[in-house]
Amino acid sequence: MHVALFMIALALGSVITYVDTRPNWDDTGVTAAALLATSCLLGFLGPKRPWLLALALGIWIPAIGIVKTHNYGALLALAVAFVGAYGGMGIRLCVWPVRA
Repeated sequence: MHVALFMIALALGSVITYVDTRPNWDDTGVTAAALLATSCLLGFLGPKRPWLLALALGIWIPAIGIVKTHNYGALLALAVAFVGAYGGMGIRLCVWPVRA
């Protein structure tokens, strides 16, 4: 299950990055909201390793931004992905607490 979530995170991250890098796309808020919502859902579905899912989802935008335009501000996309993933994990643990 976790491998599937990782692959989904990689695929969705690349799709969000593809849309974000289009020449006519200039809406950072929508991109950030898509990253936040997607990472929150992934963190909810896979609460064991939210950092891995956030990294798989959010690494694409900084990687492309730094390589193509030397935009180090794109690293904020990783922060958004991590906030969403850990938020989703927190919601999951509040809804379904871990039993010992």
